[in-house]
Amino acid sequence: MEEGNVIRPSPLRPVGGSLKSPSSGRSSPRGSPSFRRLNSGRTPRRESRTGGIGSHCFRSNRIVLWLLLITLWAYAGFYFQSKWAHGDNKEDLFSGGYGGESSGGNSEPQLNKRRDLIANVDSGAIELQSDINQSSLKNMDVVLMKNGSGVSLNKNTSVKKKSKRSGRGSHKKSRGKLKVVTEDVESDVEIQEEEIPKQNTTYGFLVGPFGSVEDKILEWSPEKRSGTCDRKGAFARLVWSRKFVLIFHEMSMTGAPLAMLELATEFLSCGATISVIVLNKKGGLMPELARRKIKVLEDKTDLSFKTAMKADLIIAGSAVCSSWIEQYLSRTVLGSTQIMWWIMENRREYFNRSKLVLNRVKKLIFLSESQSKQWLAWCEEENIHLNSEPALVPLSVNDELAFVAGIPCSLNTPSFTTENMLEKRQALRSTVRKEMGLTDDDMLVISLSSINPGKGQLLLLESARLMIEQQLQINTSDSKDSILIDHDYYSRALLQNRIIGGGSSEGSTFHAGTKYISSPRIFTNKGTVGPLRSDIDASMRKLLSESKGKKDQNLKILIGSVGSKSNKVPYVKALLTYLSTHSNLSKSVLWTPATTRVASLYAAADVYAMNSQGVGETFGRVTIEAMAFGLPVLGTDSGGTREIVEHNVTGLLHPLGRPGAKVLARNLEFLLQNPSARQEMGERGREKVQNLYLKKHMFQKFGEVLYKCMRIK
Repeated sequence: MEEGNVIRPSPLRPVGGSLKSPSSGRSSPRGSPSFRRLNSGRTPRRESRTGGIGSHCFRSNRIVLWLLLITLWAYAGFYFQSKWAHGDNKEDLFSGGYGGESSGGNSEPQLNKRRDLIANVDSGAIELQSDINQSSLKNMDVVLMKNGSGVSLNKNTSVKKKSKRSGRGSHKKSRGKLKVVTEDVESDVEIQEEEIPKQNTTYGFLVGPFGSVEDKILEWSPEKRSGTCDRKGAFARLVWSRKFVLIFHEMSMTGAPLAMLELATEFLSCGATISVIVLNKKGGLMPELARRKIKVLEDKTDLSFKTAMKADLIIAGSAVCSSWIEQYLSRTVLGSTQIMWWIMENRREYFNRSKLVLNRVKKLIFLSESQSKQWLAWCEEENIHLNSEPALVPLSVNDELAFVAGIPCSLNTPSFTTENMLEKRQALRSTVRKEMGLTDDDMLVISLSSINPGKGQLLLLESARLMIEQQLQINTSDSKDSILIDHDYYSRALLQNRIIGGGSSEGSTFHAGTKYISSPRIFTNKGTVGPLRSDIDASMRKLLSESKGKKDQNLKILIGSVGSKSNKVPYVKALLTYLSTHSNLSKSVLWTPATTRVASLYAAADVYAMNSQGVGETFGRVTIEAMAFGLPVLGTDSGGTREIVEHNVTGLLHPLGRPGAKVLARNLEFLLQNPSARQEMGERGREKVQNLYLKKHMFQKFGEVLYKCMRIK
């Protein structure tokens, strides 16, 4: 029995060990190996508890350290990105080929080679420009350029500095680049036309500008505002933190540069980064760019190309920018996907100079339907296929002018409501007219376009002469005026006496063979229009009878933009000569200098004349500005003017050329004799501007085009 109850040792227990349970460690000496072995399992567990807390704290501290490191890294990244976006890369801290753009599958050696080529070309161009700037005689420099001496000197310098990897390709590109720079230098040194002194002894009666009068009466100045962006709007969200390069073809106070100036201001106020390239700095807008803190690149070649490569989008603001676009496209592969071209001209010579690159840009933008049809017809004639369908973005009345005109806009505050601004505008009108020497019996007709043959100021003066001489019952001969015949524009206007896109507008009263009458059409109280016949209805008799008891009004004409760089001096001299030969007319003509402060001129006026010739006005932003101030428009029945002005509704239209001068004279007489018709046409024009031509309308359409053109990252 005892043998059967023998307890066998556990196979897990070492041979020769104790038969007692592991828990009975009391019998083992404290320093024996078995004691240490039996109790060794508890000590690590105890140590793991105490060490777990320390490791947990270490891990949490390590996470904090990592978060701190990531934060510092992100801050450094944003800092350098901001420096990069503002062009502060003087020490070449950044690289990346095309300014962070995707390589498009190109290998790194190829990109490095392109950088080397551009660097070598830039060195030669910079040296050439420094040599030219050191010379005091520009004409002599041009002669040296034409003889080739200047080019050969800098070419040798460029060859000495070129790297071995550039090879012959770099030498050829450098030579081509130097040739382009030479052409730019020659264009900058072109002979300046003589200026006519801006004095009363020259022009007869020179008034304005009235900027100080505006500030005093309105108690507000547009110089206090640098932007009116709606930060919560879709346009602001689209352009915020984006980089744009805007190309100005010149700095004159005319339509295209002013539109680009307002576009740059809106971009900047919406949080975008703006760089401006000015191809020709003649004009008076450079101080305005500086006041609005818009960055202007000093160089229009090398630096402008590098800046454009880093931009999200390039916006060219004139057909004249074609030369820069062509040079830029020859230096980058991605250029065609970056350029949006806002063309604001509508003459064939501008198409001819830009047709080589029309199909190499991302998008074309036109101002009016007639301009778009004309350019597409020319493209079809030249077999040019565009990359995409052109967009249509008309210009608008900026908030500064809408504010003074009493139209609701972003500048209105509880202290400057629309009602208050209408009262201030009336006070401004009285003050300015008093300074001009006008009375309530004078009808002031203004024309603020640049003074050149295409704007038709000479034909406007002829119309005024015909009307004044008819009022004075002076026998006027139908023979052509000698000054009009001698001037080269007279024949060109007759040759281009046509209307793009078909005949005259519906209801027009100047069809061929029609006998014109002094007052073509007029409003009825029901809002309909109809020709003025012998059987006038009762409402017409009432409207005409309102002006019978009034004192006859006198015609005054104000011609603007004296001293503008876009004026043609020979044409200005022709106007002055014409006035000197017609003393009755010269007493009724006033002049005003070129200025951006035109609100006082619109407030003082009664009628606006848009007498553009040729193919007509491309759009005519001054037309919608005048309509915003409640002025009826006398315009030519062609181009963008016909799209804006509704005949007998918001103004009166007349044909192109000298035949239209007689119709314009009768339209002037009609508005002179019917102040109530002037007021009603002006009110309807103002309503049209509020519905179609405010800033919010333009930037809504412009934002849609931007969204399609920009590469969304």
